Amino acid sequence: MARAGLDAERVVRAGAELADEIGFEHVTPSELARKLGIRTASLYSHVKNAHDLKTKIALLALEELADRASAALAGRSGKDALSAFANAYRDYALQHPGRFTAARFRLDPDTAAAGAGVRHSRMTRAILRGYALTELQETHAVRLLGSVFNGYVELETAGGFSHSSPGSEESWAEILDALDALLRNWPART
Repeated sequence: MARAGLDAERVVRAGAELADEIGFEHVTPSELARKLGIRTASLYSHVKNAHDLKTKIALLALEELADRASAALAGRSGKDALSAFANAYRDYALQHPGRFTAARFRLDPDTAAAGAGVRHSRMTRAILRGYALTELQETHAVRLLGSVFNGYVELETAGGFSHSSPGSEESWAEILDALDALLRNWPART
């Protein structure tokens, strides 16, 4: 029997908070049950197993990130859109490191297709339309942007830029300028 006041949404939100506190890789049903003050068996009224819990946290993180990126992009185009999208992504990662890790959790194809990851792809492609790329170039550019954003945030949150000058904010701004220049001058293949 489920505990009064405890529902699947609350369980997933508590799991996301726990991921931010201790790291997504350390979230388990027993750790979450401890956080909620319930027995682990009670948690299984709301999630099937550890994988289901992590999948639900990942879907929540993807949805939150898509909502932030969408709000940041409203009314913007070109470099302004690129910067707004990138900053929404980076800010979310810095504010919610466990959820950011969760957003990269491998989902099965059906779950991924039904989740907010599709929105992320559409938003990225919408930004790229301002750069007059071919469809194939857009695919390459989506992968480039994802790699840069993920890689930069991963290094930054691990303290990789804290030992030298300039600060990471200055480098981030330079990287966004460089990405904009690259996207405006994408090399043509013959």
